[in-house]
Amino acid sequence: MKVLILTYYWPPAGGSGVQRWLKFVKYLQNFDIEPIIYCPDNPNYEVVDDSLIDEIPKDITILKHPIYEPNTFFKKNKVATARVSSNPSLIQRAMQYIRGNYFIPDARKYWIKPSVKYLTTYLNNNEVDAIISTGPPHSLHLIAKQLKRKLGVKWIADFRDPMANLFYNDTLLLTDKSKLKLQQLEKEILQKADKVITVSNQIQQEFQKIKKDVEVITNGFDDEVSNDQNTQLDAKFTISHIGLLPTQSNPTILWKVLHELIQDSTEFANDFQLNLVGNVSDKVVKSISEFGIKNHVTFVNYVPHSKAIALQKQSQVLLLLVPQTNGAKGIVTGKVFEYLTSKRPILALAPTDGDVASILKNTNTGVTINFDNENQLKSTILDFYKKYKENSLKVNGIGIQQYHRENLTKQLAQLIKEL
Repeated sequence: MKVLILTYYWPPAGGSGVQRWLKFVKYLQNFDIEPIIYCPDNPNYEVVDDSLIDEIPKDITILKHPIYEPNTFFKKNKVATARVSSNPSLIQRAMQYIRGNYFIPDARKYWIKPSVKYLTTYLNNNEVDAIISTGPPHSLHLIAKQLKRKLGVKWIADFRDPMANLFYNDTLLLTDKSKLKLQQLEKEILQKADKVITVSNQIQQEFQKIKKDVEVITNGFDDEVSNDQNTQLDAKFTISHIGLLPTQSNPTILWKVLHELIQDSTEFANDFQLNLVGNVSDKVVKSISEFGIKNHVTFVNYVPHSKAIALQKQSQVLLLLVPQTNGAKGIVTGKVFEYLTSKRPILALAPTDGDVASILKNTNTGVTINFDNENQLKSTILDFYKKYKENSLKVNGIGIQQYHRENLTKQLAQLIKEL
């Protein structure tokens, strides 16, 4: 079988958006499915990781077509998700409004028409059994929807995040008309696709109000994460967040608790270090300064994936922050699955009745605390610190192998073959 995969993020793109389909492509051939990739020829990726190029299977077909990206201008004006200013200027607010209301569903909309033309020609001359679109950016789904209508090809739509309730939509100053348009587009995609897959149970339940046939295939981890290494743990009591830290995830309650713990105990202050590895919103940096803990924080810019894995394995505690927005229960970042294999305890600030909480509980890998539960947060950090001092801070995860990328690809392959 052959499947054509439409994705914006592809190596050398870095960050979380590229991992899901890079790993699916790595393993699909094990299940007698030949992947064909369609991606931009000249993308403007905010994060680049050249090391991921080595993970692309050598014998697959990769189709590329030029893209026009007005999104470049928005990024320069800090309109992108994680980079929205804590005090946006009038110009920035205007740019946010334009981005949200004139570029629906996103700023890659101008790639739809040329992609449909290019891929129609390709599909008329090359047989494939199905096409798969993955978003965000959700413009990819609109490319697939038109190909489905024109050619009748089987179509699977993969939502890594929802469209109408995407967590950073609130920053884009959407009008009621624009919100309705997003809802209508999302509904059309759900109804027209032959199959829909998503990453969490909460998103599945939301989508099933429109379409019953929605499957969950979570993100996961791969061998480079799970391989045992002789890792030297940090000497200090480190709490590390590895990955994008957007404005919507700014945990002011954590900064407050850490400030109090540092003030209350000289020993804790001397032992403690907070590591923030990856792109961090300026609002987060400002909050850290306001709570007076910046001297205890180490900021590390984006690092290659392999380095990120090493950093998380040597940390004493891993910090997981779910954006504090509508739909937070269904947000499951790809990073959580790599955290699972680190053998380090996970401290998650997230809804205790959401998907992240369920995963951590079922795998026995960490503690989930609600966004406003200050007392539990403080007691949990103190409990971790006590175990650190006793040299007994560790976890014994269970049932983690179900999230290995090859096992998840097996689920995807079965779904494709059912078409």
